[in-house]
Amino acid sequence: MSLNSLHDRGVIARYRSFLPVTDSTPVISLNEGSTPLIHSPKLSEKVGRSCEVYIKYEGLNPTGSFKDRGMTMAISKAVEAGSQAVICASTGNTSAAAAAYAARANVTCIVLLPAGKIAFGKLAQAFMYGAKVVAIEGNFDDALRLVREIGETEPIAVVNSINPHRLQGQKTASFEIIEELGDAPDFHILPVGNAGNISAYWMGYDEFHRLGKASRRPTMIGFQAAGSAPIYHDRVIENPETIATAIRIGNPASWDFAKAAIRESQGAIDIVTDAEILAAQYWLASKEGIFVEPASAASIAGLLKSLDTSCASRAYHADRFPEGSKIVCTVTGHGLKDPDVAKDQCGGVIPAKAERSEILRLIAN
Repeated sequence: MSLNSLHDRGVIARYRSFLPVTDSTPVISLNEGSTPLIHSPKLSEKVGRSCEVYIKYEGLNPTGSFKDRGMTMAISKAVEAGSQAVICASTGNTSAAAAAYAARANVTCIVLLPAGKIAFGKLAQAFMYGAKVVAIEGNFDDALRLVREIGETEPIAVVNSINPHRLQGQKTASFEIIEELGDAPDFHILPVGNAGNISAYWMGYDEFHRLGKASRRPTMIGFQAAGSAPIYHDRVIENPETIATAIRIGNPASWDFAKAAIRESQGAIDIVTDAEILAAQYWLASKEGIFVEPASAASIAGLLKSLDTSCASRAYHADRFPEGSKIVCTVTGHGLKDPDVAKDQCGGVIPAKAERSEILRLIAN
């Protein structure tokens, strides 16, 4: 077997027959996808009843988030259509992915960001990949509104999730989960911001179920940040606020798709507070060794909330997980995307003299 046949060349190469590409589609790839599905023994123990919890760690994509799955499709199709420039609005991760794949394709990338609302790790990525970064007054929804207007009048490809090719690429994560577990999970828990990911996962699960590659479709459970929860409240949030910048969105582009996924899967949408998100982020890193950005931790915070019998506001109770259920939680981005939030949670370096006995005392404490 040749080395090339062993090498994973990205989601288009791996799932070409399930994607809207042709022989004339130039594949712009950074070998995205094939991210680990990590069994979480401690979360499994918390759920109990012989349930198994798995973490789909999308932070190990090339630019550190799940956005790369959709961007390989969006940029490939843009290049196929002859676009010389792409544009996106972003809370950070989309900008990083768009800029990286545009660099790979040798096309111009323009990024619109809400001024002062972007985690530095993501902003640094956009700059380093060579994007033209514009900070606008307003929030993500204002930026996306402007991007839509430009896309309608100028020969520039919009690569936000309003581009249908994005969701096509993102659905491949559900294909990977089915292949690794041998079937779809019973439950899938995700953070929800612009709502493209929960929509894409459901699309993929439904497709593989119809093709006989899975015997079931999972119940989809989404969690929004309490200060940025338009789907939960069923109304646009004019000024969304949350420490989880990646899901700080008041008018999701994939709102209708997400509601359909929740309805058809007999799932639920719920909220978690910033305090619950940060606690879950630290818990996952310190207990399971998986470091994710705050928005990613919304799925873990949501699972923990479902286990909290003292919480009267739970939209989904863990006692609804049958014996032996398989539960997948997607964590969408790497923790180094937003290092400042992590730094603020940490106790810092422990001062000590360079003495063996003083260091060893830390073990007892």
